[in-house]
Amino acid sequence: MAEAPAEPEDRADFLVVTGMSGAGRSTAANVLEDHGWYVVDNLPPQLIPAMGVLATQARDDGHRDLRIAAVVDVRTRPFSSELQEGLAAVREHGWRPQLMFLDATDEALVRRFESVRRPHPLQGEGRLLDGIQAEREVLGDLRADAHVVIDTSGLNVHQLGRKLTPIVGVAGGPSLRLAVMSFGFKYGVPLDADFVFDMRFLPNPFWVPELRSLTGVDAPVSEFVLAQEGAGSFLDRVVSVMEPVTAGYRREGRRYATIAVGCTGGKHRSVAVAQALSARLADDDTATFVVHRDLGRE
Repeated sequence: MAEAPAEPEDRADFLVVTGMSGAGRSTAANVLEDHGWYVVDNLPPQLIPAMGVLATQARDDGHRDLRIAAVVDVRTRPFSSELQEGLAAVREHGWRPQLMFLDATDEALVRRFESVRRPHPLQGEGRLLDGIQAEREVLGDLRADAHVVIDTSGLNVHQLGRKLTPIVGVAGGPSLRLAVMSFGFKYGVPLDADFVFDMRFLPNPFWVPELRSLTGVDAPVSEFVLAQEGAGSFLDRVVSVMEPVTAGYRREGRRYATIAVGCTGGKHRSVAVAQALSARLADDDTATFVVHRDLGRE
C-alpha cells in the first residue's frame, strides 16, 4: 500500500478563526468539524495557550493527525494582543498556527443582525452600526495580520462552506490554493480580494438579445466573451504575472489567495473569464476553484 503524502511542514494544524460578529464563524466551525478538525467554539483568547498544551499531550499520546481549531469572539479591548500572545505560545509547543479572519460589509452585518433580532456584542446603549464600527477598530490589526481573510458579504451558508472546503480540507496535495471569484462591480469589490481585474473592457453579452438571459457558465456566452479582441491576451498576461507571485507565496508560506474578476453585474463577462482563468492557473502544485459571488442576483 502506498504511503499517504507527507503533510507540508508549514501547513496549519492549529487554526484560530475570528472576525466580525455575524460574518460566519459558526458556519466555519461546522465546516471544520466536517473535515475532521477538533473545534472549540467561543474560546477566550487567554485560554489558547492552555488549549495548545492539552492538544500537545493528545498528540504525544498517539493522535498524530490531530488538527485543532479555536473559534474566538471579541469581548475585551486587549483582545488583539491576547490572541497574538496565544498564537506565539502555541507555536512554542511545535504547532503551526494560522489565523483566519471572516469579514463582511457593514450593510451585510446590519442585515444579518436585524434578521435574527439580536444586539451586537459591542453595541451597548448605542446603535447596531456603532457596535460594528467599534468591533472593526478592535480587530483592525488582527485582520491585517491574518493568513486568510474571507469576505462573506455575498455568500449564503452553503456558498461559504464551499469556499472554506479547499482551505481547511484534507492535508496533502497542492501547496497553494487560489480562489477565482467573479463579481459585479455594482455590488461592490470583494473585501478579501488579493487581486482585482476588470472585465468591462470587453463587449457586454447583455446587449446581445440571444445571450442576455444566459450566463457566463453557458457555452454560447463563454465562447462569445473569450472570442473578443483582448480576451486571449488578457488571460495570457494574467497567467504570466501570477507565475512569480505564486512562487513567492510558496517561499513565504502563504497557501491561499483570492483573484477577483469583475464586470458590471457579475453575470456574463466576469463569470466566463473566471472559469477560463481558473483552468489556466491550475497545475500539479496549485489547486484552483471558482466562486461566482453575484451570479443569480439579477
